[in-house]
Amino acid sequence: MCGIVGYIGKQDTVPILVDGLKRLEYRGYDSAGIAVLNGEISVIRRLGKLKELESALLESTPAGFVGIGHTRWATHGKPSEENAHPHTDCTGGFAVVHNGIIENYSSLREELQAKGHTFDSETDTETIAHLVEENYKGDLLDAVKATIKQLKGSFAMAIISKHEPDRIIAARKDSPLVLGIGDGENFIASDIPAILGSTREVIFLNNDELVEVTGDGVNIFTFNDVAVDRDSFTVHWDFEAAEKRGYEDFMLKEIHEQPVAVKETIRSRFQKGKVVLETSSNLTDDMVKAISKIFIVACGTSYHAGLVGKNVIENWARIPVEVDVASEFRYRNPIINESTLVVAISQSGETADTLASLRGAKADGAKVFAISNVVGSSITREADGTVYTHAGPEIGVAATKTLVSQMAAIYVLSLYLAQVRGTLAQNEINNIIAELNELPEKMNELLKDINGIKSCAMEFSDCKSFLFLGRGIGVPVAMEGALKLKEISYIHAEGYAAGEMKHGPIALLERSVPVVVVATEGHTYEKVISNIQEVKARDAQVVAVATEGDKEIKNHADYVFYVPRTSELLSAIPAVVPLQLLAYYIAKIRGCNVDQPRNLAKSVTVE
Repeated sequence: MCGIVGYIGKQDTVPILVDGLKRLEYRGYDSAGIAVLNGEISVIRRLGKLKELESALLESTPAGFVGIGHTRWATHGKPSEENAHPHTDCTGGFAVVHNGIIENYSSLREELQAKGHTFDSETDTETIAHLVEENYKGDLLDAVKATIKQLKGSFAMAIISKHEPDRIIAARKDSPLVLGIGDGENFIASDIPAILGSTREVIFLNNDELVEVTGDGVNIFTFNDVAVDRDSFTVHWDFEAAEKRGYEDFMLKEIHEQPVAVKETIRSRFQKGKVVLETSSNLTDDMVKAISKIFIVACGTSYHAGLVGKNVIENWARIPVEVDVASEFRYRNPIINESTLVVAISQSGETADTLASLRGAKADGAKVFAISNVVGSSITREADGTVYTHAGPEIGVAATKTLVSQMAAIYVLSLYLAQVRGTLAQNEINNIIAELNELPEKMNELLKDINGIKSCAMEFSDCKSFLFLGRGIGVPVAMEGALKLKEISYIHAEGYAAGEMKHGPIALLERSVPVVVVATEGHTYEKVISNIQEVKARDAQVVAVATEGDKEIKNHADYVFYVPRTSELLSAIPAVVPLQLLAYYIAKIRGCNVDQPRNLAKSVTVE
């Protein structure tokens, strides 16, 4: 996720801004910049890491006691100096930094251009600067209030103005923002680590609040213009703990960020019952209607997301789908023609085998679609269209939040295909959209009670082998559960279709081999129960992932992890969460480094 830092006080602001941005580097970013106020607003931005910005500042360091800074993780517009923050208005009188997504930026941009405003970037953020300029009538706070009323989407933002050099205005909606309280100086940041070098007194801004920050204090208001009186609290964490936001590991933090990752990925995709993809997509309705077959190519966890995609696309869009490991697809000479669509899934957008598969498919005449977390990555540049995930940077090597955001993106793409091809009625699309929108809150509820998972992990942490089983949409969930366990705990684990157990894996079953079964509600539920009974007959212990309210499952399983009820095809997202947590707690009990498992890398950019 992008990073924000702001300062107003009596010190030179540049070192404070740069230090704050350095403390946010763990979040990941592709460009950085600062804006310093001293009579005029001086903006310096650079593509790449902070060292590029620091080099530019050595050549020309603006002086001033008020400033804002930003590290950008690209969403709207490729990584570039022009798209880096801060952004200014036409007059250079206002500068803004922003985290989040402005959903209606395109229509706002058109309205502003019609009024004579000129834009220098591709970003949604620049729209905010021009709106503040348009709304400014002599009071910056009033201008920001008026601007907020025009915005749809999520934002944490900070604005400075040369017209009012004694204050910074900031606001929050669905994106975090924290205030740092000092002596004759105050701070703004998107996360606590950015300000720990200067103060440990902080105030969290709540949702739908804005704040006036001066050197003397902070004044908080709701969006409904009600004054808020809130005490600060003292942070006792060290820097390393703070960047993990109080979680013991990045992996655990990222597991708990999954509801937000799903929410951000589906945000703005559904408008008046219609599925909307990125404007950069070159796939016309005629092309979509002409698709005769889809290949999904991916590696590792992304491959499991692809298996979910096969189930969903075939059910909703009624197009035959094959899912291939990218390292095999690129060499097996698949049958491809102009009516073939290849969907390449890669968190980084730079996975070597997936990128090579995409290029080969395109050379053979196929249309190519990408699902990636990184704007401007190689796969997204070379694809005919992209559905971006908005998981933010993932520090832990073992994928968690990027998986669920890939699943969410696949649901979006599948609905889009069904919409264009007319294979789902509008009421069916509406129902699926409603369920998708409910998923983040259901995931939040799921994450509130994990004590049973911890107890189960303690019971089985000494086991040498695990078997994971599922049917239908539960098969890729089982495979992912097995992958997570072996990745971070170094325990041998296999994921299988439950019906395949009798064709070999059943020979492994004994008391010392636990069997984890995905047994959520669905049309094969009774078959799964039969598979569990086969397991119990071999004296193996069973851990079941089941739907909330399923009392029967307790008659068959030694441990049950309940997940909130949702439709069968959407159940993959909530069902995978307890398996991630089971792997996490087993690994922790065994003393493993969950963030940096041995022999693994975050992005595999070699064959």
